[in-house]
Amino acid sequence: MGALAIALVPAFAAPKGGISADMLDRLSATYQNTTADRALRNAAATVSLDKLALNAAARNTADNNFSHRVPSKGITNQERSGRCWLFTGLNVLRAQMMKEHDLPKLELSQCYNFFYDQLEKSNLFLQGMIDYADRPMDDKMVDWLFRHPLNDGGQYTGLADNLSKYGVVPSEVMAETFSSNNTDRLRSLISLRLREDGLRLRRMKADGASDKQLAVAKEEMLGEVYRMLARTLGVPPSEFTWTRRDSDGKVVSTKKYTPQSFYKEFAGNDLKHNYVMLMNDPTREYHKLYEIDFDRHTYDGDNWTYINLPMDEIKAMAVKSIKDSTAMYFSCDVGKFLDRDRGVLDMDAFDYESLMGTPFTMDKADRIRTYASGSSHAMTLVAVDLDQEGKPLKWMVENSWGPGANDGHLIITDPWMDEYMFRLVVEKKYVPAETLKILKQKPVMLPAWDPMFAPDM
Repeated sequence: MGALAIALVPAFAAPKGGISADMLDRLSATYQNTTADRALRNAAATVSLDKLALNAAARNTADNNFSHRVPSKGITNQERSGRCWLFTGLNVLRAQMMKEHDLPKLELSQCYNFFYDQLEKSNLFLQGMIDYADRPMDDKMVDWLFRHPLNDGGQYTGLADNLSKYGVVPSEVMAETFSSNNTDRLRSLISLRLREDGLRLRRMKADGASDKQLAVAKEEMLGEVYRMLARTLGVPPSEFTWTRRDSDGKVVSTKKYTPQSFYKEFAGNDLKHNYVMLMNDPTREYHKLYEIDFDRHTYDGDNWTYINLPMDEIKAMAVKSIKDSTAMYFSCDVGKFLDRDRGVLDMDAFDYESLMGTPFTMDKADRIRTYASGSSHAMTLVAVDLDQEGKPLKWMVENSWGPGANDGHLIITDPWMDEYMFRLVVEKKYVPAETLKILKQKPVMLPAWDPMFAPDM
């Protein structure tokens, strides 16, 4: 009888908080199945929602005229990799090198610096395993490390540490490979190797291994990572010969360089101390210095540290830099309201509310708090269009997705900038003295799993 009674219970007799049969009826009644609803349903079955939501009126509003623009030459392509942070940083650097040394063209090897980035991040993870070996597996930091042993994304502080330590080389010295352009499989295999090695280091520590024994084991593990990188990316050069030409193509010199001497001669920037990372995070107090724990690319490098500022202050510094023909490292949530065909980031590009019949009203702060938005991609900020009163109307970035609309650039409306721009790196000479004083504050330490940690891809 008991079994029969159970069988006769209605399928939707949900407990408190569940969807009951009555509730389902009420929910179903909210969809009227009108002629318009059926037309939208038919269209959505065969066409992407972005195509359906394209705002036809907005497609006629953007132009490619800019009042101030930093000269740049050549569009790069990160292919199917998360190396936008590296492409962006090297693109900013090469623009400066070409300008200061009268170079007709130049592309720096992303593959070279990526090799050392992956090696350094592997060491960061393995040393973290040693440092936190006494903590249980469900400890928040240990759990976070095993969830994120390696990634190919990054941010400016990691770039500065990498270039300062390893220098740079021209692209013809260490060319791209299939695995540098398509990083997913290589990253997953090294991550698998690292997770296994992380468990081994923890077991060694539990069994009483000394610090020296752990260091020897870690070096052996890094040797395996080095070999995996060498087989897929190539062996980084320790020296090379390079011929320099002027803007007329005339040979100026042919010399032998190391990556460090090449960087020193043609760039020479103190990337670690001459620049400031600015952030717009309305969930936290402005005019404060913040640091994210363990958010770095190298174990002996610097954590990501930034000044949190209102957008109007950040944009004022960006305008100064562009007017002085100096490009900047810039990152944002590029997937939001992106019209790829036109190469435009515009809040009015898509009318999702009309298509779906529901409003989307969260502001920037709430999107951050709920993980609905965060920095996802780095590009090079190169242009601004100012009105007669000096207020920005739109911006332009040099992207790393290869040729396309606007010759590989994206146009950004100023309202979009306010909502989805997060990070900007500027030279200190464009930063007001009062803002620079913030760097003397003791930074507020944030955990590695903070929402703002998300690396640029």
